Amino acid sequence: MKVCIDLTPALYNPAGTGRYVNEISRALLDLGHGPELSFFAVDPEGRMPSLPPDVLPPTVVRCRNRIWSVAAGLSFIAGAPMDRYVGRPDIFHATWHLLPGLSAARSVMTLYDLTFAIVPGTHLRLLRWSSNFLVPRFLRACGKIIAISESTKRDAIRLYGIPEEKVVVTHLAVDARFRPADAGAVAMVRERHRLPERFLLYVGTIEPRKNLPVLLDALNILVERGGGVPLVVAGAKGWMYEEFFLKVRKTGLEGNVIFTGYIPDEDLPALYSAAEAFLYPSLYEGFGFPVLEAMACGTPVVCSNTSSLPEVAGNAGISLSPEAPGDWADAIQGILDRGTLRERMRAEGIRQASRFSWEKTARETWEVYRRTS
Repeated sequence: MKVCIDLTPALYNPAGTGRYVNEISRALLDLGHGPELSFFAVDPEGRMPSLPPDVLPPTVVRCRNRIWSVAAGLSFIAGAPMDRYVGRPDIFHATWHLLPGLSAARSVMTLYDLTFAIVPGTHLRLLRWSSNFLVPRFLRACGKIIAISESTKRDAIRLYGIPEEKVVVTHLAVDARFRPADAGAVAMVRERHRLPERFLLYVGTIEPRKNLPVLLDALNILVERGGGVPLVVAGAKGWMYEEFFLKVRKTGLEGNVIFTGYIPDEDLPALYSAAEAFLYPSLYEGFGFPVLEAMACGTPVVCSNTSSLPEVAGNAGISLSPEAPGDWADAIQGILDRGTLRERMRAEGIRQASRFSWEKTARETWEVYRRTS
């Protein structure tokens, strides 16, 4: 069996989809499937994703992503194969919600989430329109669907009538570097990013779906009570972020919110380890990498009780309504004030994170390939 994996997300998104593609490819190689794997990517500059030196280099199509997306979508609709770009594998693994027309290859698509359908107001109009038109058609056409959570699987079945047996859940995991950092690493990251001794933490893109205003409301409640610690927002600006920054100014919280911008992967374990608590009030997540990363580093987690987040956090985190800032303030206050609660959540978080592994995900993924017709 010859399998071609689309590595394109690894070139553009160091978190999320890019991390998934990198990790699953390496885990499959570690299982000894190298001779059966080939790789494909799209990049206007001809860049190649990082792969072990003994692996054949990927086929790279020099093309702008937007142009390739249009061309691949049209080839799928028109039934015009694009085999000359991806070769003739037995299985083509589509990893970024795009399935080009193929003449003979069976296809597997990883479905991360359905935000464009479930929380449409958090997406730009053109992306929302194209996704609503194409993704359901891709899902119905491919041989198997890999959903990264039970929540995503339920959404696909409910929204598009996909047969349950066609969707296989393979949970994600985190790299082994995500573990409690030592005091020296924490001090170095604290100094490098000019962080206070105690702080709350959010890691992720600044965009509407992440629901960051609820954290400002919770922080404001804590400040009015005469307590609280600063909130560190670690992540790049995404889209439609202006209202969030406007609210920071309107609530007078400029001195209580610290923006670090994008944090390199190598600094993340120490950043998580330094925080008093990790807060993730997202409205909808296909999986929620940062929740698992924070738990693996021993950081108490408070997250939304929506979509996949309770599935990932399990009983180790505190799950709350994303629309109840008073509850968030109470949970944060409890973690800040009660050392025994922090220590219990640290231990339970590490145990919960250990239940997920890339080796397990890779084995389950290969089984999906084997069963794809």
